[in-house]
Amino acid sequence: MRSLWSKHQAQQLALVVLLCFSQVEAGRAQDRGETATSPNTTNPAADTSPANATPPAPLHGRTVEDWSSLSLSGSELVPQTPTFGGKDDLPGFTRELIQVKWRMGDPIDLYIIRPKYVPKPRVILYLYSYPSETERFRDNEYCARVTSGGVAAVGFVSALTGHRYAMRPMKEWFVSELQEALGSSVHDVQMILNFLAKRDDLDVNNVGMFGTGSGGTIAILAAAVDPRIKAIDVLGPWGDWPDWMATSSRIPENERSNFIKPEFLKKIAPLDPVLWLPKVKAEHVRIQNVADDTITPKAVQTRIESAAPASAKLQRYETTRQFYEAASAGRLFQWVKEQVRRNPEAGPGVESTRTLPPAAQVPEKHDE
Repeated sequence: MRSLWSKHQAQQLALVVLLCFSQVEAGRAQDRGETATSPNTTNPAADTSPANATPPAPLHGRTVEDWSSLSLSGSELVPQTPTFGGKDDLPGFTRELIQVKWRMGDPIDLYIIRPKYVPKPRVILYLYSYPSETERFRDNEYCARVTSGGVAAVGFVSALTGHRYAMRPMKEWFVSELQEALGSSVHDVQMILNFLAKRDDLDVNNVGMFGTGSGGTIAILAAAVDPRIKAIDVLGPWGDWPDWMATSSRIPENERSNFIKPEFLKKIAPLDPVLWLPKVKAEHVRIQNVADDTITPKAVQTRIESAAPASAKLQRYETTRQFYEAASAGRLFQWVKEQVRRNPEAGPGVESTRTLPPAAQVPEKHDE
């Protein structure tokens, strides 16, 4: 009897392992660079499906996505029914956690932080650099700062980051899969705005985006394709890929040779912010850099700045200490808030303007 029961247990265990393996493989069976036969449109107004609709799963258990394209055209990202994770009601703001999903095996925790007493606030997206987590969006003091002045904040993490890094071998990480990480995240920005547009308590026609490091890169790429993004503020954005891969301290030395190979650089070349900065649709662009930043070295900073539109505002800091002194107490977020609220229709709750210390100011860029 014992041997028969052990055999039965072994069969059941084998079946469970087989099912788990099949699910993992299905989740990872994504078409890298494949163009779909029935692409979605990049027009935000074209997504007319009900907010709570649950469309059928993609054919063959795959998510068709073209990471080489910034737009949603060529990808079949089908939004599933969101999962509501709760709502906090605090004195100055409310905070919702909603899990959204349009890609197999990749649910996204989305934090929607709204200022109270503003019926339909404008929105700023916050995306921090790899590696990052979502703890800051649960910090009450942080939430109070980003919503001060009557602007809503929406926070999430990029692909292959935080809770979105799962079911992958350790050798695959954000930089080794940079085409996927950037391409997916740029698509996510557009899908998130589509999702937010279905709500009646947010204004997504005049969106701002604040990004640091790789999040700044994603903000630049997203603003080049989505006209709803009117202002971007990026701090130390990654880019100028050949030089960044060769010199950034983010790359482990024992892996660097893999990332300076021509075939790797060719794959990520279409996602270089140096290429897309001149095509950014946002009316207001600010690029902030810290000279002693070793993740985005100074030579790379200069190359990215030189590609910026003539109207872009450049803000340089000589040291990290100077940056922190200038950006503390919520001043880091002030500029992008002001640009989002610039239109007279921005609504109530506009706070007084603050400026950074003169030593940190750089005149707006002009053609040389």
